[in-house]
Amino acid sequence: MPGAEAEADVLIVGGGPVGLTARALLERWGVRVLLVEKHRELSPFPRSRLVNVRSMEIYRQLGLAARIAARAFAPEYGRIRFRDTLHDQDFATAAMVGVNAPVPESPVIGVVTSQDRLEPTLLAAADAQTRFGAELVGLAEEDDGVVASLVDHEHGGRTRVRARYVLAADGANSAVRQLLGIDTTGPGAMGDFTTVVFHADLNRWCARQPAGVYFTAHGSFAPLYPEGGWAWFGPTPDDAAGADWPALVARALGPGAEARAEVVRVQHWVMNAFVAERFRHGRILLAGDAAHAVPIIGGLSMNAGLSDVHNLCWKLAGVLRGWAEPRLVETYETERQPVAHETLRQAVANAHLLFQVQKRRRDQLQSGQAASDQIELPWSERYFAQLGFVLGVTYRSGAVLADDTAPPEPSERGTDYIPTAEPGHRMPHLWLARTRSTLDAFGEWFTLLTPDPTRWAPRTPTPWPLRVEPLPAEHTGLCGLGPRGALLIRPDGHIGARWPEHPPSEAALHDALSAVTCPALP
Repeated sequence: MPGAEAEADVLIVGGGPVGLTARALLERWGVRVLLVEKHRELSPFPRSRLVNVRSMEIYRQLGLAARIAARAFAPEYGRIRFRDTLHDQDFATAAMVGVNAPVPESPVIGVVTSQDRLEPTLLAAADAQTRFGAELVGLAEEDDGVVASLVDHEHGGRTRVRARYVLAADGANSAVRQLLGIDTTGPGAMGDFTTVVFHADLNRWCARQPAGVYFTAHGSFAPLYPEGGWAWFGPTPDDAAGADWPALVARALGPGAEARAEVVRVQHWVMNAFVAERFRHGRILLAGDAAHAVPIIGGLSMNAGLSDVHNLCWKLAGVLRGWAEPRLVETYETERQPVAHETLRQAVANAHLLFQVQKRRRDQLQSGQAASDQIELPWSERYFAQLGFVLGVTYRSGAVLADDTAPPEPSERGTDYIPTAEPGHRMPHLWLARTRSTLDAFGEWFTLLTPDPTRWAPRTPTPWPLRVEPLPAEHTGLCGLGPRGALLIRPDGHIGARWPEHPPSEAALHDALSAVTCPALP
């Protein structure tokens, strides 16, 4: 385009975990990527702290899971604890399922780690061009691309970038979403909060009872790094501008704590709760908090954004590499927007439950009640029991060929996860060899899993990237397959088609790949 100083297949706006993960995924596909981030460096704040088991499966696919786990907390920190003050005993506790210990449903385990530890690993995972201090201020859509106007905060001046697609991962206050005039639905702002990062010796209360977060009646405490550092977060005080933050943290620790807090950073933020009315505007796509701002309580927010780009990037790559039609990209919104609404409902419920417990306990303490067992927490053991939300996501779109044998989908998923090989679901983890999972068979290609590879192997080359993998006979029952059946797995690990018995025709596989990558739209 005349006047454009740079070109890219995909322009990613936003250098947080979602944008950086998209950058790594797209580079694996050979897509030319430019990522721009308005800040001049990666965020120094811990922010999101839970990488759940599904996100770690994505990072296993990228070869990053071991590196991320090496810098994270040990599994015993995958727990939450409820206390009156940090130096009191627990009055409730709950495990983060899939984080505090391995689960048989996955070859990996989630981790507790700080966002500022995760982002450098993601940045180093790809070589795609990245510009810090470059803020997007304008967008112009054309028939075959988008022209973005950027302001360079480091050197001044404006530049223009032409991209085939724009992926907006620029947060809850997304400039891209605002430029496009896309509205949001949901509760909106749920309150003003402050995070205080500080150093203090709190080991005498926490070392023997580790946790990823301690919820107290006076705010929440979280260890930041295995080698030290803490964060407190709670409602922003009325006099925030003149607040004595070390004194506030000391009060939150409770009387008699006698711990000195050395404050390092303070950040004010809004707990937002909304879903964008649209995830796509032409060739511009929203992901992560730009598409759905989810309360942090329960650890669903960042992880939902990672699943967004895992769903989207293979579709963009297919269109850009020529083996998929542009309308495949439209299925991104069809598949991910319902998940966003369901995730938001669960996260808002988590937040309200937490606020209710904290308020109820404060009221009890003020009235002199010492027995915290009067607080009933029937939900506490299921608070992070979210494998149903994490591993049970189901897609329904033209990029999934419905299975006539599949039962109707429930209107909402519960917290429990029941592995199934029905089309639209994540392919269950099954061991193909001692250390090789079915999930390790997926990557920058479609995978055909079958106990009869010879029968299903294409006789001639196909335009789609495809690998045929033998499925051990002991797994066919769980997958709903006979000895000649097969599963077609999309690059994002979700099942695109299933043939329970045998190929209905010689062209069955070709026709299925064609239908998935050139979907019929409603």
